[in-house]
Order: sequence, then C-alpha cells, then structure tokens
Amino acid sequence: MDALFAPLVEATGASTDQIKLIVCLLFAYPLGSLFIRVPSQKPGLRHMFSIAVTMFFLLSLFKMYSGTLQLLADILVTYFVAKWNTGPKMPWIIFFFALGHLMVNHVIRVFYGLSFETVEVTGAQMVLVMKLTTYAWNVYDGRRKTEDLDAWQLSNRITENPSLLEFLGYCFYFPGFFVGPYLIYNDYKSLVDETVFKEKNIKGIKGRNLADGRKRFGYRKMVAGLVFLGIFVVVGGRYNPSVILSPHFAEKSLLIRIVCWQFYVTVERCKYYAVWTLSEGASIITGLGFTGFTPSGQSTWNGAANVSAMSTEWPSNFKHLLESWNMKANIWLRECVYKRVTPKGKKPGFASSMVTFTASAVWHGAAIGYYLTFVMGGFVTTAARLVRANVRPLVLPEPGHPASLAKHLYDLIGTLTSIAIVNYITLPFALLTWNESIEGWRRLAWYGHIIIMGGLVFFYVGGAKFLRGLQVKAGKRKAMSTASGTTTPVGEKTFQLPPSFDKVAPPSRD
Repeated sequence: MDALFAPLVEATGASTDQIKLIVCLLFAYPLGSLFIRVPSQKPGLRHMFSIAVTMFFLLSLFKMYSGTLQLLADILVTYFVAKWNTGPKMPWIIFFFALGHLMVNHVIRVFYGLSFETVEVTGAQMVLVMKLTTYAWNVYDGRRKTEDLDAWQLSNRITENPSLLEFLGYCFYFPGFFVGPYLIYNDYKSLVDETVFKEKNIKGIKGRNLADGRKRFGYRKMVAGLVFLGIFVVVGGRYNPSVILSPHFAEKSLLIRIVCWQFYVTVERCKYYAVWTLSEGASIITGLGFTGFTPSGQSTWNGAANVSAMSTEWPSNFKHLLESWNMKANIWLRECVYKRVTPKGKKPGFASSMVTFTASAVWHGAAIGYYLTFVMGGFVTTAARLVRANVRPLVLPEPGHPASLAKHLYDLIGTLTSIAIVNYITLPFALLTWNESIEGWRRLAWYGHIIIMGGLVFFYVGGAKFLRGLQVKAGKRKAMSTASGTTTPVGEKTFQLPPSFDKVAPPSRD
C-alpha cells in the first residue's frame, strides 16, 4: 500500500508516514458523514464503525501490529480496574500505569533514534492516556458525594459503567485518535446517542435531531488546515528551528537573530495548526463540538477546538496565549493532575504546579528538551502571575471609564513579551537535545532568561511590595480585592500551564 503514496512523497518531500497521517485525517471527513448517518437508535453500530475505521488505519495503513496490541492492553486494564476497584486509589493506579507505559515507549523511541517523520505508537498513546486517566477520574467522581464535587467533576461524572463495546468505541473514536483532540466519555456518549441535540429538541432541516451548519463549519476547518499545511510544506523546509544552529545564522546581528527566530517558530507551529484543525473539522462532521446558537440563530461548533491560531500568534497576554494552545491537554492537566494532587481543603500552590509540569514533561517524551521547556515554563508562570497581580491593577481604568493610554501600552507590551518569551522557552522543545538547546539559547543571547529571572528578582527583592504600595495609594488594591471577592489581587490564584507543544506529525505526532 505504501506504493500508493509514492507520488505524494516525491512531490512534497515528506515521509510516507507523514503523508499517511494526512490521508487519514482527510478520509475522516467522508467517513464522518457515514458515521452520522448510522441511526442513533443503534449506538452499537456507531461504536463498531468507529472501531473498524481506526483499526483499518492502524493495521492496514501504518502496519502498527504490536502497537495496536499495546493500546488494547491499556484500554482493557483501565476498563476492568475502573470497574472492579472501587477504592480511592483507583484513578492513581490507572494514571501511573498508563503514563508509565507511555514513558517506556518514549524511551524506546529515543533509544532507536526514531525521527519525527516516523509515526508509531506513542502519538496515539498520548491521546489515549488523556482519555483513560480522565475516564478513571470521572468514574471515581461518580462514586463520590455530589456536594464534594466541583462543576466540572459534577457534569462529567460517570455513575454507570459502560459496556466494553461502548468503551472501545470511545477509545477508538477515529477523527481524533492519532492527534487529538481527546474527548471526555460523556461527550462521546452524547455524540453517539445525539443526546446533546435531543435534550434541546433541536431539529435540523431534514427533521433529524442534529443542528444545521455542521458540514459548513467542518469543511471550513478542513480548508484552513490545508492552508496551514501548505505554509509548512512550502516554507518549513527552509525556515525552521534547526536553522538557528547553522553558521550563517550566527553571523547575523543579535536583533536579526531574535526577529528571525520568532518567524522560524511561527512556521514550525503551522504543522500543529494543520493537523489539529483538520482533526477538529472531521470531528465536527461526526457531530462533535456543538456549543449552541448565536443570537441570530446560527449554530456554533467550538467544542472540538484544540487551538486558536490567531490567539496563539497575537495573544492579549501570556495567560490568553496558553489558553489558546492545546486546549484539551491543558484541561486534562488541570482536572486530572493539578486539582487532584492538591490536598482537600487546601488551595493549589507551588507543589501542585511542579507536579503538573513534571507530568506534562513525562507525557511529552523522554528527550531533555521537553524538561528544559517545562522547567522554564514554571518560572514563566510565576513571573506572569506576579505581573498580573502587581502591575495590571495600576493601569486598569475605573469602572465605566474607557481604557487609558497606559492600559493600551500595557496590553501591547504584554502581547509582544508573551510572544517573545513563549518562542524562547520552547526552543528546547524544537531542538530536543541538551547541547543544541543550550547553543540555541546562547545564540539568542539568553534574552528569555534575562527577562524572566530579572523580573522574578525585581518582584522578590521589593518590587512587589513597592507596587502594592502604589495600588494602595491609587485606591485600586481594595477595589480589585472587592471586585474579585477575595483579599488577594486579581490573578494571584490563577494557575496557567506552560504551552503544551505536543509532538504532532507532520507533522510528526501528538
């Protein structure tokens, strides 16, 4: 079957595996239209349809025989442990089993020196780990008292064990199997039986319990994904992160090097935009992602989104940037790690943050570059929180008044700084090795370290106290505390994850 892809491989210069992955994502569109035509009154057929499509991709296209068996093992262990173990440690047993197995395969990938052009089991396994661990926590929440649950836990709790066929259908949901976005079990269940539409008594043009506009939104995403893919294919070969290590790059002035690096990373992100947007569109075609209607009555389909390219490339602040990148992975880390490691009755703190960063790094892979990025991400998160808590209140306008020039300047500086910092700290994520990462940072004159560490030193040696004094004098600290219903400045308790720059092919993998 590989011979079928030879012309595309020769025309694009991509690997056979990369072409296969894009073909899978594109074929998911017509297959999604077939999936939605299976009557919702026969959910078993929909489960089997999804399983069959994913098995065809795994076994016929990628010949991933041993990998498929490993994925099945993870699924079966999770299903039966969650069903039979009713103790409070059940979610952690599944979490460490699934994440530990993934880490073993990450190490094997590094040991054999597999390049990003190779699609193997770890890409799909990363998505599956999110599904399995979330499912375990949802089952655990279904056994707890409702008054002990927060809003997310209450809405996603599972009170009845699904059949094995249902669970397999959930795990092998074909549009997002290889690159995500991952979905929660209750969302999959409502997709299969169309509960999300029936509960609101939605009737489409043909009288089905299905909101109109699905195909229009889905195929728009397909076009956008192909545009991102085209940019990456045309430009990425010449302008990519590895160029920073070339001799001619070192000969440029520092300012040119910093500016060029921003461009290189933007081009590199296009491959993530491509596969995530293609996957989102295919998911919408199956009926996933419906989020209601606009005031004019138009349906909206934002629930399957995993990234917002515009908000990532031009964010209003660092918090906004992180919320716009790999959204589903951030939700997983927040709900299944950050909140779960925090002792009951206590607020999440530095320890919860570092455990979450560690889990994210392990989930991404075994290369040292991931750990360099997430260690830096911890410092960036702290610095961003301090800026938001101590500087932002000084430039906020009074209620009912327009934003001042100072607020506009604050927003502009925040946007430019967020872009420059996130591009800097993800350099090791792109280069992966210790030597190349350090050399890359050296060629950028360590500008990110200087900004981040300099900011932390400023706040901790007296800057925070000084700025709080200015807030008190301006009468804004009390106002901010009153508005937020707490005695801490706005943003003080907000936890934001570092950008989860996942391994996605060609595209590599997620």
